[in-house]
Amino acid sequence: MNTQELFQQLGLSLMLGLLVGMQRERSQSKLAGFRTFPLVTLLGTLAGALLPTLGPWFAVAGFLGIVLIAVVGNLHKLRAGDPEPGMTTEYALLVMYAVGVFLAVGPWAVAVAVGGGVAILLQLKPQLHGFVRQLDEEDVRAIMQLVLLAFIILPLLPNRTYGPFQVINPYGIWLMVVLIVSISLGGYTAYKFFGRTAGVILGGILGGIISSTATTASYARRTQATPNLAPTGALVIMIASTLVYLRVLLEIQVVAPAFLGIAAPRVLVLLAVSAALCAVWWFRLPRTDEEMPEQENPAELKPALFFGLLYAVILVAVAAAREYAGSRGLFLVATLSGLTDMDAITLSTSRLVATGDLDPGSGWKMVVIAAMSNLVFKGGMVFVMGHPRLRKQIAMLFGAALLSGAAVLVFG
Repeated sequence: MNTQELFQQLGLSLMLGLLVGMQRERSQSKLAGFRTFPLVTLLGTLAGALLPTLGPWFAVAGFLGIVLIAVVGNLHKLRAGDPEPGMTTEYALLVMYAVGVFLAVGPWAVAVAVGGGVAILLQLKPQLHGFVRQLDEEDVRAIMQLVLLAFIILPLLPNRTYGPFQVINPYGIWLMVVLIVSISLGGYTAYKFFGRTAGVILGGILGGIISSTATTASYARRTQATPNLAPTGALVIMIASTLVYLRVLLEIQVVAPAFLGIAAPRVLVLLAVSAALCAVWWFRLPRTDEEMPEQENPAELKPALFFGLLYAVILVAVAAAREYAGSRGLFLVATLSGLTDMDAITLSTSRLVATGDLDPGSGWKMVVIAAMSNLVFKGGMVFVMGHPRLRKQIAMLFGAALLSGAAVLVFG
């Protein structure tokens, strides 16, 4: 290692230690603060730099020394009458020592990310504790159910194709279930973090992440009892429906990155038109402090199983339509599946494009047709469950969005 590289490592080590030490100093930690943490990270970097000369024992001795310091510090706190000393600073010392060592032996970007993450994690203590206090038994169960889906069930499934047209892959299907549940649970977690008073725009965004269909139904029902809520409801529904296009792009990127370059320009046109409609509606909307409707847990096992089954059925239906009915059959499948679920048709189409079983030209048209079908379905929900004022407003907004979709299909 040359001198310049060593000084760069020591400089990064010093800055990361100062960053975490500053946070601990502001938290009034008695064990280590603004001076101690940089010394610890520097010690770690020097130990890592000396590994080729002295071997691993010097780094191990340094780690044990930090442990000893933490133990002695806690003994002092116990003698001072603190029966339950916190261990956060002690663990942070150990992690930052390891960060210092890693700076000398591994990629700098990883060490910097870990060191910065430690500082952020320590600083967000009130917010994290507040978030956990907001979780009830159902929320914790949702997180555990995602763990069940992703880390217990998924690894047990066979990763091979079965059934007609050889498109049923249990592992691949369940992986898509995990993806959709994770996206929806992320929105649900954000909803819990920000609360029901998140505001109109954020409420629409969170509703789109969790479920635009459920958000549409919730606001449509509310306008029956509160007709004055119709303009706000129309905006929230439109924002949630706009977020669907971002979900579509994310799902395509995950499943078939090469397909994204073909589908994205068309989907982005729909996104831009819908976003413009939201902006226009926002500027003419009376300002209100409206609460979000209560959101349901998106990680329930039954809906996950239903989505997996729907996804598998659409995979087979698309393969069969391609085999026996040509493009007309494909577009009929897209229309019918888009009525109920955009995620399933987007993922199945992307999967078939990625495996070469469907050409990208038909693939992007299926995605756009499904998106338009989904708008028609949600518009129908509004007409059945919503107040006449909301029906009129959604008819204008969705009508313009459907025209943009038709233009993309004709000229795209």
